Amino acid sequence: MSVVFRELLRKVGSGSHTSENLTRAEAATATEMMLRQEATPAQIGAFMIAHRIKRPTGEELAGILDAYDRLGPKLQGFSSAYPAVVLGIPYDGRSRTAPISPITALILTAAGCPVVMHGGRRMPTKEGVPLAEVWQGLGVDWTHLSLEQVQQVFERTCLGFVYLPQHFPYAEAMVTYREELGKRPPFATAELFWCPYEGDFLMISGFVHPPTEDMARSAFSLRGTQRLITVKGLEGSCDLPRDRTCIIGIKQPGIKQPGIKQPGINQPNADAESDRLLLHPRDYGFAAPELSLSTLEQLQIDLQAALQGKTGEMLESAVWNGGVYLWQAGVCSNLEAGLEQARAMLGDGRVAAHWAEVVEAIAGVTAAEFTPAAIG
Repeated sequence: MSVVFRELLRKVGSGSHTSENLTRAEAATATEMMLRQEATPAQIGAFMIAHRIKRPTGEELAGILDAYDRLGPKLQGFSSAYPAVVLGIPYDGRSRTAPISPITALILTAAGCPVVMHGGRRMPTKEGVPLAEVWQGLGVDWTHLSLEQVQQVFERTCLGFVYLPQHFPYAEAMVTYREELGKRPPFATAELFWCPYEGDFLMISGFVHPPTEDMARSAFSLRGTQRLITVKGLEGSCDLPRDRTCIIGIKQPGIKQPGIKQPGINQPNADAESDRLLLHPRDYGFAAPELSLSTLEQLQIDLQAALQGKTGEMLESAVWNGGVYLWQAGVCSNLEAGLEQARAMLGDGRVAAHWAEVVEAIAGVTAAEFTPAAIG
């Protein structure tokens, strides 16, 4: 038993009237002790459920992320015209709506903007379809690559994926506790805002509940993060909805969010005080019911059709998401230009060609592992 950890557990687990918030340093210490399993299983489980009931603060989230930075893997940056976009998406996957983010990532990287994604296997409590499986359906398997191999693919294609079971075993070991507790611990929140990348980046994270966004903004302010976008997306992801207003929180110092200079439609509404951007899909011709997730096989068919520029609602969702993020990543100067470029890139085969490059790059680093020189 860890006496040090027991004292931290006492602070968060003393009930609604007497529990105390941890300092940033204490939260980092507690997280490291759990990740290294220096605390006992009983202590770890008790801490996770107590911290969930208490609810973490922005300062505590900053400490958790500090520990992830110290113990977790990171892809290394390289020369690029744009900061890397890091997409923070719930690890417990999707169960109701079709994910769009792999196409968004391919649009951005085909335009020369680096993208870092991360995720794990099917994870409680939702046990939804995780990103790794969606990528596998596109012929892109990140799950067996070493971090060095991912780095090679990243430098060649601008796309990288950090896979928890392979690249961060400390954090993967915590999944067992989620299974046994049946609840999402604060670590699941931290994953939305974790940045496994060393370099200049734009963090884009999905959320469901407004307190999560407030906590993240507080944590990133403490950590000195310069660029952050929070999205009330589909199932807590970064995927922008089409059946309702897109609610986007933006922190990008020095970058203004200009209105779209087009008569006859409502302009994006940016609140200067809260950096709030509201985008109404109907104003741009994208309003539609959300695409449901039926089977993984059908999802693969629909994603591949959109990547090949075939007309359909998946393509429209890809254009909507790709256009907004091309704009916010700095590739395009406004939303209109972003939407136009996303549609053009999907229509003329640039995205499909880049998809093939990613598949080829992964095959190349995998084959190199088994060459005579490598074996010798």
